[in-house]
Amino acid sequence: MSEKIQLHNLSAHDFEQCLKCSICTVYCPVSAVEPNYPGPKHAGPDLMRYRMKDPDFFNETLKLCLNCKRCEVACPHGVKVGDIIQEARIQYSQHSPSLRDRMLANTDFVGSMATLVAPLTNFFLGLSPAKTVLDKVMKIDHHRQFPAYSGTKFETWFHRHAEAEQQNYKHFVGYFHGCYVNYNYPKLGQDFVKIMNACGYGVHLLEKEKCCGVALIANGLSGQAKRQGENNMQAMRRSLSEGNEAVLTTSSTCTFTMRDEYPDLLKVDNQGVRDSLMLATRFLCQKIDEGKIKLVFRKDYHKKVAYHTACHMERMGWTLYSTQLLKMIPGLDFMMLDSHCCGIAGTYGFKKENYERSQKIGAPLFQQIKEVNPDYVSTDCETCKWQIEMSTGYPVMNPISILAEALDVEATKAVNSY
Repeated sequence: MSEKIQLHNLSAHDFEQCLKCSICTVYCPVSAVEPNYPGPKHAGPDLMRYRMKDPDFFNETLKLCLNCKRCEVACPHGVKVGDIIQEARIQYSQHSPSLRDRMLANTDFVGSMATLVAPLTNFFLGLSPAKTVLDKVMKIDHHRQFPAYSGTKFETWFHRHAEAEQQNYKHFVGYFHGCYVNYNYPKLGQDFVKIMNACGYGVHLLEKEKCCGVALIANGLSGQAKRQGENNMQAMRRSLSEGNEAVLTTSSTCTFTMRDEYPDLLKVDNQGVRDSLMLATRFLCQKIDEGKIKLVFRKDYHKKVAYHTACHMERMGWTLYSTQLLKMIPGLDFMMLDSHCCGIAGTYGFKKENYERSQKIGAPLFQQIKEVNPDYVSTDCETCKWQIEMSTGYPVMNPISILAEALDVEATKAVNSY
């Protein structure tokens, strides 16, 4: 079966509205460090006019695009420049995904295998000889540090320790935990459950959840991404039909992919789901503003936190929710970092041919973090976490984990026991 999706409405992203102002190119983090990249204006709207007439105008240099969507944030006319570039890659690229690309993209398969022998996996991935082999054979740069795998999946923990008590609550939400929580960092999922339970909400996992597919899209496996997307939409529709108020997430990139790239790039119908699919921080802010829940924080919690806006978070325009929640913590010294791409872009920064470029893109961000010298950096994107921790040495926490750490659980339960 072909892994390509046939696209029909190539003008759907409003490329005709491009003013040729080049603001997108000025705002593009790749253009700033890579002279071989033609820039989003030229790679997107300009060449789309030619590609529609002759596919030979497609150029494989489009793979240099991070798909960060910063060009779309900057565009004064709402042209979906990033989507134009990604659609061109899906439609016209003749590059066949390598074994490396398939392994990086298939997070469920790799994660399931790695967690079975997590101590050995983590030990092996930290060895210099292993990194050298991965560099020479798989073309995964030897400088790259891999996130550690957990010996117990989040789903396993949930079924053993949390599932039974979720029916004790009057209100419920579904939870799309994603690959990172399930295989690498179950504590984020545990923190989410802790907060929602304290606020009077039971948590239900989605039935047969699959990876959101963002890595599959980036690595030329859009057909598989579409199948997984359709599976996830079915699971979410079931969740909402069973009485869950919303389907919540703790990853900005997963959320953006399922809300916006499913219909725009994969032609996956998410009607009836999109408006109920959101980051947990957005849901909590809405409920607090409506006076339906309250958060009570420990008086002894004092930390300096610098917040990094992940690119897809900025594209959704949801930074306000996470930062507003963090600012509610009385003992938190909050610092908003400048808007910079960290450079990793999911699997992009793992690849040998991209590693140096990835680090150059993130350099201004890394420098500012070191100057601020926080206790934690906070961000809603797990791959930003990996990049920042590797490149600066500072610990990075999701806003949900910071909230869970600062929360007075018993006092919060008491004020939400309605």
